[in-house]
Order: sequence, then structure tokens, then C-alpha cells
Amino acid sequence: MNEAAHPVVLVLYLLSAVLFIFGLKGLTRVRSARRGNAVAALAMLIAIVGTFVEMGTFDPWWIFGGLLVGGLVGSFAAVRVQMTAMPEMVALLNGFGGAASALVAASNLWLLVIQPGVPVRAFDVLGGSSAATTVLSVLIGALTFSGSVVAWGKLSGALFDKPLLLPGRHVLNLLMLAGALGLGGWAAFAASDLGTIAILVVVVIVLSLALGVGLVIGIGGADMPVVISLLNSYSGIAAAMTGFVLSNNALIISGALVGASGLILTRIMCVAMNRTLANVLFGGFGAEVAGGPAGADAYGPVRSGGAEEAAMLLEAGDSVVFVPGYGLAVAQAQHTVRELADLLEKHGKKVTYGIHPVAGRMPGHMNVLLAEADVPYEQLLEMDVINPELKNTDVVIVVGANDVVNPAAMKDKTSPIWGMPILEVHHAHSVVVIKRSLSPGFAGIKNELFEYPNTMMLFADAKKALQEMVREYKEIMG
Repeated sequence: MNEAAHPVVLVLYLLSAVLFIFGLKGLTRVRSARRGNAVAALAMLIAIVGTFVEMGTFDPWWIFGGLLVGGLVGSFAAVRVQMTAMPEMVALLNGFGGAASALVAASNLWLLVIQPGVPVRAFDVLGGSSAATTVLSVLIGALTFSGSVVAWGKLSGALFDKPLLLPGRHVLNLLMLAGALGLGGWAAFAASDLGTIAILVVVVIVLSLALGVGLVIGIGGADMPVVISLLNSYSGIAAAMTGFVLSNNALIISGALVGASGLILTRIMCVAMNRTLANVLFGGFGAEVAGGPAGADAYGPVRSGGAEEAAMLLEAGDSVVFVPGYGLAVAQAQHTVRELADLLEKHGKKVTYGIHPVAGRMPGHMNVLLAEADVPYEQLLEMDVINPELKNTDVVIVVGANDVVNPAAMKDKTSPIWGMPILEVHHAHSVVVIKRSLSPGFAGIKNELFEYPNTMMLFADAKKALQEMVREYKEIMG
């Protein structure tokens, strides 16, 4: 490193770290999320410039070629990805982050220890902390990559979203973890033969990839929001470990921020589902349903109606709450919801949106979806805020949500979702549930809300149903 540039590098890294913190702060609120994302992107750009200054000399073809290819691929994916596929994209991005960390750490080991061709322990060349973090970066980064690919497969439908519960899976995962740590420690601190070190690192990578698959394959689709948050944390921890390997303060800070925020979000998701992290990771939720059959045969009398009946309820009421779920994303109906909401507000109705923390397939999925339709931020109310108001709400329109509005979570102690905080829409005067059928949600259980006397089922595609409701409401109001 050019010593004369050292103060400049420190300033750039400090500025980058501060902007990362402000960017993360901005992401905590829907209103400031876009600005926070831009600030974080600027922080990353400054960190990259600081790294270039610290390197002094480098091959621009490799650097800028990588930036160009990565930028084009990222831009293409961002433009083409549908909102329904956003969780899958986030899962893949987590995986790519983990893979990058593992590859950088392994490459550093190759460059400094193996390539010179002099038999020596990695510990003697890298030092104790760098040797240890190299192993951790490779292990965590590789398992993050493979685990994220499995999560992507479950979310996209390429793999079964039900948990695959292999016999002795916990013991097998523990043995793979112990093996990766043990062999990694041997490669970093004991082995001096360069061929042995290289083979050990390859085995550690293979074991870590297998461990990532083993950890996620036994988790069901209902728990994917938690898994995505946890894998995001893993990718940050892997990046921080790589920062220690490279002695790069900006990478350490940014990785630590991602790791910590991912763990916090994971905790929030677990609380929102009344589940412990251990139960999510090892419980196999969704493999066997204790709540009995969940198809149409499981229901007693269910009141159904059409768009005209729903429009009449809206005309008679003064307050309306929309509860979005994954079905809204599948139907791409967010703009139609906004159109209906604007129409209701035009006639003096109070309109708000009830947002459950785990609605959709990733944290914040519904917030992003509705923001795309320019729904006012102040109308998006979190569960704790909207629940007290539901008892005085005239009409609730549930669009594609299922488990997050199931009263069984409050009333049936034998239910798999017992104790999970829900949006208490059953307290409203009238509830309209827009759904294609009586099929169960991710939890695979019957939704008692569908049988409530104040509930009307509207069986249709969400977008088509909402469009018909707009048309019928206009006719009623003249």
C-alpha cells in the first residue's frame, strides 16, 4: 500500500462506514427506504474507491471488466424480476455474497501460501487471526451459497417447499460442521505440505456446501422468511471474516452491519410467528400437520359471494382495511388495490392497510409491493397498530393472505400456529376474503376465518376480483 495514500484511505473507509450506518437506518422505514438504499450504494462506491487507492497498482482489465459484467447482470435482473420473484432473487443475492467471500478467502490462501511453492504452514504466513478467519470465511460463505440456492429452489418451485426430513439429519449436519472446522483447522495451523493444504481446503468447501444444503432442505416454505433473514446474516458474517483476512476495515464494518441486522430481523420474524429459531431450523414445520385436513372437505358451511355483494359492503361502510398477502403478489393486483382505495377515499371512506411482518415470502414483501403502486406510506400500518382498530372497522378486504389472519392461532391450542400473532380481522364487522379456493396456506392447515358468520369468500383471481369490485362500486355510486 502507498503510505502517502494511507490517510486518504482511512478517511474514505470512515466515510463509507458512516454512510453504511445511515443507509441502514433509512431502511428501517418505508418512507426513507429508497433514500437509505441510495446512501448505502454510495457508501459501497466510496469503499471500492478506497480499496483502489489502498491497492495502488492493479490490473484495470480484471477490475473494471468484473464491474461491467456484474453491473450489467445485476441491472438486467433488477429490471426483469417480477415482484413475486423478489424473495427468490434476495435468496440468490445472499448466496452470491457468501460465495464471493469464500472465493476471496480461498484465493488469498492460494496466493500467499500455496502459489509461492515453499512448504510452510498457513499460520506462519498469515498469522493466527487471519488463518482462523480464512477457514471461517470459506466455511460460512460456502454454506451460505448452497443454503441460499436451496432456499431459492423452494421459493421458485424448483424444489418441494415441504421440509425433507432425512433420518439422522441433525447428527449428520453436526458431523459435517465438526469435520469442516477440524479439517480447516488442520489446513490453517498444522499442515505444511502445500498439496495437503489445497486438498483440505477443497474438502472443507465440499463439506460446507453439503452442510448448507442439509441445514435448509429440512425447513419448509412457511419458514422461508426467517431463513432468508438468517442467510442474509450469514453472508454478512462471511464478509466480515473476509475483511479480517484482507485487513480491510470497510469490509469488516459493512459485513458486521449486515450480519447484525440480519440476526435482528431473524429475531423479529421468529417473534412474529411465535417460534424459536431452534424450532425453525430443526423443527421440520410443515412436514406433518397436526391440525387435520386442510382442503375443502375440512370446512363446514362457508358463505360465498361475488363482486357485487362486496361492493355493497364497501358502499355501506365508512372504514376499510386491506390485508395483503402473497396472493396479491401472484396476481400483480397492487395497482388495482390502489385504484379501489382511491375510489373509496373519493367517497369519504377511511382506507388503511394491515401489514403482517411475515406476509408474503420475505420480510417487507408487502411493503415493497404496495410502494410500487404508490400507496401512501402513512396508510401502511403494522400489526400492533392496526389490531386495536379492527374491532371498529366496517369492512376488511383480505387479498391472498391466509395463515396471518387465521383465528386458530388465538383459539386452538392444538394448532401448529397456536400463539402466532395474527391480524385479528375476525373482529371486524364484515370480512371479504379474496382467494382462488379453500386451499391451505404455507402452514397447511384449515383457516377458521373462512367459516365465520361475518366472513364472505370471494373465489377468484385477486386482480380480476378487485377489478370487478371497482366496476360494481362505480355503478352503485353512480
